[in-house]
Amino acid sequence: MLLIKNGKVLTMAGITYEKGDVLVAVGKIQAIEENIVATEEMEVVDVKGAWVMPGIIESHCHIGIMEEDKGFEGNDTNEATDPITPQLRAIDAVNPMDTAFKDAVEGGITSVMTGPGSANVVGGQFVFMKTSGQSIDEMIVKEPAAMKIAFGENPKRVYNSKGKMPSTRMATASLLREALTHATQYKAKKEKAFTKSEDFAVDFKQEAWLPVLNKEIPLKAHAHRSDDILTAIRIGKEFDVLMTLDHCSEGHFIADYIASSKYPVIIGPTLTRRSKIEVQNKTFETPGILHQAGTLVALTTDHPVIPVQYLSKCAGLAAKAGLGIEEGLKAITINAAIICDVADRVGSLEVGKDADIAIFTGNPMEIFTDTLYTIIDGTIVYKNRANN
Repeated sequence: MLLIKNGKVLTMAGITYEKGDVLVAVGKIQAIEENIVATEEMEVVDVKGAWVMPGIIESHCHIGIMEEDKGFEGNDTNEATDPITPQLRAIDAVNPMDTAFKDAVEGGITSVMTGPGSANVVGGQFVFMKTSGQSIDEMIVKEPAAMKIAFGENPKRVYNSKGKMPSTRMATASLLREALTHATQYKAKKEKAFTKSEDFAVDFKQEAWLPVLNKEIPLKAHAHRSDDILTAIRIGKEFDVLMTLDHCSEGHFIADYIASSKYPVIIGPTLTRRSKIEVQNKTFETPGILHQAGTLVALTTDHPVIPVQYLSKCAGLAAKAGLGIEEGLKAITINAAIICDVADRVGSLEVGKDADIAIFTGNPMEIFTDTLYTIIDGTIVYKNRANN
């Protein structure tokens, strides 16, 4: 058992304890109170007023699948040989030994949504996982967790260079509609065959679409420019599927349209140069504008575009630009968990949830704040020796 004492406990569930304790056992949070009496079987960590929070969540990245300093051998992000690859699974490419996971843990990041890139119209399945472990099979929280799709410059550029579709935005949308139409027909045929107890030839590629069509996972839509965001929304509504709008760099231009769609957004990477035409209008004001319009907002580094450990600092810049401190913290904890559909396990400090906890010297969105401890499933996986 682990007892964290005397912390400023920000549960991200509507309650903050100025001086609170958190009891952990068997990988879960057992109690959160103002004064839990220590017993002999408990390991006690007195944090002396430090901020105790849910572990930070990165809701869109490529950690482990685009490894640090490995070049081609460590980059399995895009299978850029076919624009439609729903059958690809991130779990078959993520390397838990990627050194970026160590950086994530030291930044208080306890879980991530990671997966394929945006070269393809349909890139494959994401996984939601913890950031500490040796086997991805033991680190998984949800798999599959989302189906990656992409609009805008990236699929156009990649396949125009190959002389094949898509080389226009029209073709990108057409290929996605075609894939979803075939998947819908496949689902109907499979259900009909099951009802009549008939033989049915399973198609591995089409099977990957079923969690999307059954609304078990969302389409994870890479879309920067406002017209691409609206195309993503249009197609999502046509096929009645769940969707997250990822990057959303021009979302502030169409905030009311996004809010009316009810699709949540994952904004970023914003702490980078304007390297492409479609990100010319990106700004840290976007999260605040979308939040004010009524949209659920999370933030992303899009690691390795921005190193994953700086997610909390991106939240600080968004908070400064209009999102506010409370929503800035939510955007990297409970909001991210809700958007990734894992809020039953992570994203807030509540009894029964996973004991994923980050302890900071102060507000993690501030530049001089240090991580003191990172705890995943009740185990201390990082301890800052300089502060202990």
